[in-house]
Amino acid sequence: MSPRYGMVVDLNRCVGCQTCAIACKHANDTPPGVQWRRVLDVERGTYPDVERLFLVTGCQHCAEPPCVPVCPTGATRQRADGLVTMDYDTCIGCGYCAVACPYQARTIAHDTGWYYGEPTAQETHVVHEERAGVANKCTFCVERVDEGTALGKVPGTDLEYTPACAASCIAQALHFGDFADPDSNVSRLARDNASFQMHEELGTDPQIRYLYDVPNATPGREAEEVDTADAAMANPENPLVGERQTFWDARAAMNFTLGGLSGGAMAVAGLAAAFGMLGSDALVDAYLVAAALMALGLFFVFLEIGRKLRFLYVLLRPQTSWMTRETYAVAVLYPALALDVLWPHPVLHAAVALAGAAFLYCQAQILFAGKGIPAWRAPLVPWLIVASGLLEGAGLLGFLMKVMGTGAVEGIAWTIVVLSVAAGILWHRYRRTAAGEGIGPLAHAELDAVAPVVTIFGHAAPALLCLLGLAIAGPLSAWAIGLGGVLAVAGGALWKFAVIVRAGHQQGFAIPMMPTRGSGTRAAPPRLEPI
Repeated sequence: MSPRYGMVVDLNRCVGCQTCAIACKHANDTPPGVQWRRVLDVERGTYPDVERLFLVTGCQHCAEPPCVPVCPTGATRQRADGLVTMDYDTCIGCGYCAVACPYQARTIAHDTGWYYGEPTAQETHVVHEERAGVANKCTFCVERVDEGTALGKVPGTDLEYTPACAASCIAQALHFGDFADPDSNVSRLARDNASFQMHEELGTDPQIRYLYDVPNATPGREAEEVDTADAAMANPENPLVGERQTFWDARAAMNFTLGGLSGGAMAVAGLAAAFGMLGSDALVDAYLVAAALMALGLFFVFLEIGRKLRFLYVLLRPQTSWMTRETYAVAVLYPALALDVLWPHPVLHAAVALAGAAFLYCQAQILFAGKGIPAWRAPLVPWLIVASGLLEGAGLLGFLMKVMGTGAVEGIAWTIVVLSVAAGILWHRYRRTAAGEGIGPLAHAELDAVAPVVTIFGHAAPALLCLLGLAIAGPLSAWAIGLGGVLAVAGGALWKFAVIVRAGHQQGFAIPMMPTRGSGTRAAPPRLEPI
């Protein structure tokens, strides 16, 4: 039977000495700012009932790792023994695995940094140029594990073939071993002691188990309301609070804005032509405008990736990655559009519209698969992306009809009205259910800050202007509908920027159970009997 490697962390034993973090850095030659193993110093409670503990974090080598299926190149892999590894020569540095990870275990260093400003002999000797610009993370010192296995040693027992962090722990708080072996050290510790898994509610089945009590000595207890209340989780100084992600910045927001707008415009334009609201020539013109905007959005994505010359590797994982599937939609769309420009035909019209719709749907799933960002993984996000993309596309089409003076603009006006209502309802429900879906107070505050503007100018105003355009006659009618379309596009760009950039806080960490030790009511009781 294949082993299932994992780790047990004893919260009672960890003294916060950071030896594991230093050993990891030394063994893996990580540059400044890159730390695969971290120890968080956590203080909870209010005086005099306070407690301090140390939380060891890093890659959890999940049984169901969300970082693996999203990777568009296959650089992130899971071995038969459960270890999640990286192929640095295949990774393009898109950051998708980083936003999919709920444990803040991924880093991307775009430049080789030096600890003293300039390279030393030691640093240049161990520099890993293959890691620059790509995702990297803890691999449980896979080289040590493999070497030990080949020599018949037992990783976790034979320290030379055990991950550096566990082998170096001075307090014996870290234990590495094979969970598939019921007699292994980690299996016995997990079986004989109370433990929890970090964010097990996400279904990742992390393979690090945290022990939180000592039988007959230090009992465990559930976290109290004061530990998890909004006041605590809205404090950026709290080490358990997730930081705002920086892997996907304004360039990613531009891609989702322009991509959703263009994909939605192609889908709406194709339907409008099918129902006789848009002629063939005007349809192709609308397709060309949308395709240009989509290309601009894709260019922003190209600017985002760390290893640009490897961009074609994005085609390697269509079986699981929505980013790869989006690329295949693009590969169908542009040739179909080129043929449609040369030889306009209803079949080609439909092919472009369907490819645009597929692109929009892939974008919705791409964001939703970012499981490490609570604001993105909410169940309403795919629906919101699709509805907003169609609204923005209809808005663009309404504006183009005004500019070109062609097509049955009244039908597009009604489309904008219906989609404005639908997108507005989804946006309202998304914010109302945010807390229940795990979106923290910092991200929620960002959503609330932009909500009135999005609701008024992105949803209400487009609908009202289009209704006004339908109620009046003459040139003002087309102007009202065109302006409504412009506001629909602007509203979509605003909320996407807010959700992706401003509200893109990472999951953070959770300690649902903890040792009873500290002062006041959190002080450990006296031992009942000797151990």
